[in-house]
Amino acid sequence: MHDANPDNMTLIVGLGNPGPEYAGTRHNFGFMVVNELARRWAIATDTSKFHGRFGSGAFAGRKVALLKPATFMNRSGQAVIDAVNFYKLEPGQILVVLDDLDLPVGRLRLRVRGSGGGHKGLTDVLSRLGTDQVPRLRCGIGSPPPMIDPAEYVLAKFFAEERDLVEKAIRDAADAIEVAIRDGFPRAMDRFNRTEEDTETKPTS
Repeated sequence: MHDANPDNMTLIVGLGNPGPEYAGTRHNFGFMVVNELARRWAIATDTSKFHGRFGSGAFAGRKVALLKPATFMNRSGQAVIDAVNFYKLEPGQILVVLDDLDLPVGRLRLRVRGSGGGHKGLTDVLSRLGTDQVPRLRCGIGSPPPMIDPAEYVLAKFFAEERDLVEKAIRDAADAIEVAIRDGFPRAMDRFNRTEEDTETKPTS
C-alpha cells in the first residue's frame, strides 16, 4: 500500500530538462545518471507519473524509484513533492542528482544536506520540501570558457574531447549511488568525494 511509509525505499531524482533538444546537454547530467541506473537495475522509466518519467524496482534488497522531472529545471520540485507525498517519504530517503558548474568534469560531491548553491533545480526542490536536509550528488560539468554565458553553456552539449571523461563520470556517479544505498552515505562520501572539502557535510552558505 502506498499510504504506508516504505522505510527501505530510496527515491533517486535526476534533474534536467525534458525534450530531445536538451538530450546530452550539461544541464541534463542528472538524467544521464538516472538512465545509467535504469540500465543497471533493469528499470523502465517510461511511466508518466509525478510530473515526470518514473520507474521503480529494487537494488541491494531495497526498494528504489527513479524519477526524471518533466517540468523543466526551475520547477523540478513539483515532481519531487508529488512522489514524496504519494510514498510518504522522509527527506533522507531522497537523493537528488544534479550538474554543478563549480566542479570540474568528472568530479563528484555527495552531501546529505545544504543549500541549493545557486542551482535552480535543487533550490526549487528544497523550497517545495521546506528543508535543506535532502541528500544530493553534485556532478561536475566544468566552468564555462571566458565570454560564454553560463546559461548558454549549461544548455550546450559536452565537447568531443570531454566525452570519455563524461562517460566515466556517469558510471562513477552510478557507483556512488549504489554504495550510498548499500553501505550508507558516509562510506560513499569517503570513497567518491575527492577532497577534504568535499567530505564536509555541513550546510553550504
